[in-house]
Amino acid sequence: MRYSTRIKPISYFKANAAEVLAELNDGAEPMILTQNGEAKAIIQDIRSYEKTQETLAMLKILALGMEEVRTGKTTPLEDVVAEIKARRRETHG
Repeated sequence: MRYSTRIKPISYFKANAAEVLAELNDGAEPMILTQNGEAKAIIQDIRSYEKTQETLAMLKILALGMEEVRTGKTTPLEDVVAEIKARRRETHG
């Protein structure tokens, strides 16, 4: 992604908010807003934001799982299968 073309001062966003939001909703890349020459915020469409949040949640779950494997907090597959079978026998008689 080339964000260099998507860097705008906040005054640009204020003057063109409706147009910028329409572009974002049509799939434009996120826009970086500056204030006094410094990057202060990034705006993006809601769908992209939600996808990013879902991806971060999945990565967190993966990292937690990898940490459990690293610390030995696992259960052998055979034990899990045996427990599931035992539960099914209890509920199905």
